[in-house]
Amino acid sequence: MSDEEKKKESSVEGTIKAVTGLVEKVPVYEDAVQPVAKEAGKALATVGKAVNAALLPLRGLVWGIEQIEEFVSTKVSEKLEKVPPENIQTPDPAVAGPALESLRFTGHKESLSELYANLLATSMDSETARTAHPGFVEIIRNLSSDEAKLLSYLINVGAQPIVDIRQEDKTGNSGITISECVTTLGYDASLEHRDLIPTYLNNLERLGLIEMPRGRFLTTEGVYDRILNDPSVKELEAKINASDKHKAEFNKYYIRLSQLGRLFGAACVESRDKT
Repeated sequence: MSDEEKKKESSVEGTIKAVTGLVEKVPVYEDAVQPVAKEAGKALATVGKAVNAALLPLRGLVWGIEQIEEFVSTKVSEKLEKVPPENIQTPDPAVAGPALESLRFTGHKESLSELYANLLATSMDSETARTAHPGFVEIIRNLSSDEAKLLSYLINVGAQPIVDIRQEDKTGNSGITISECVTTLGYDASLEHRDLIPTYLNNLERLGLIEMPRGRFLTTEGVYDRILNDPSVKELEAKINASDKHKAEFNKYYIRLSQLGRLFGAACVESRDKT
């Protein structure tokens, strides 16, 4: 064996011994951390059980093809009951496909499934199919149950008053908005989470369904009184006015459906089985 080969063997042998020595020490290391690992494992197992328990109800909420077929044959059929049979047509797949797929995850929410049912019925009636825009499916996907209720309410009542409460410097040089989108709509529309009404309105405005033109207000006498006389509003007003430097002011404006909102309402919100 040459000197070079001996050197290589020595190098390999040294590496093997080093690795062997490391492996022999590993059980000692594992023994040292075993209690910690066991506790971490227990904690992870507990969290895993909690996650599984939280997700378990979804198995019953996510619809299968059978539930979707039943929904179409009952709910959608009811909405087409007054439509002449000769007017019922195959819906545009660009509308029906995404709508049926979305029902898998929102079918259990009545306010949202109602929108899909109306949209499907609209798309299957040759007299109204042109108003069933494919983009409406994506809009419904971006709505909460409360927002669907809010849209339905606005369709029935028209423009509604709304105010921003501002804290103005008495010198008139500056001011800040303390509370935005103050309205009675949360109560009037029977929303579940009334404290989220500003977020709902911002989302509906983002989707192009409503307009809130600042600088314009309703002129009907007393239309803003319910808002301004609300106890929480009066309390905030008094708190601002208690300062020597500030005064409370109200920026009045209103909420109304946009042109897109009206079309969306006709196609998806207005219940066809009541017409």
